[in-house]
Amino acid sequence: MDPELTALTSTAATTVVKLLATAAWERATSAVGGLWRRVHPARAETVQAELEDSRTEVLAALRAGDEQVEQALVGEWQGRLRRLLAADPQLADELRLVVAQLRSALADAEPQRGATITMQATAFGGSRVHQAGRDLHVTTGE
Repeated sequence: MDPELTALTSTAATTVVKLLATAAWERATSAVGGLWRRVHPARAETVQAELEDSRTEVLAALRAGDEQVEQALVGEWQGRLRRLLAADPQLADELRLVVAQLRSALADAEPQRGATITMQATAFGGSRVHQAGRDLHVTTGE
């Protein structure tokens, strides 16, 4: 699979699993179910039920302090999303839109746990990368 699509499915899976632990979890299940409905309509309700099961697992893992469960679920959902894109490559643009909407929902949702921030950046040539978990004020002095 194209590295860009691999990154997309990774980001999507991470975002969905993190949202499952927030008050906005239904938004994630609805959005992912909608993707399945386009490609495999008969499986959409099952996928949404499996997301609800994943939510139960995530919440139990958070109470137990087990971070491995969350990572396993991210891997599981990344695989499912990868197979979905393999079945319908045109779905990639819609998945990008869903990820943007869900990341916004994740930022707005009150987490039921401490926030985890994952950032990636690549700089080329003379460019600079500035990243922060919240507010960032950069002055260059130029």
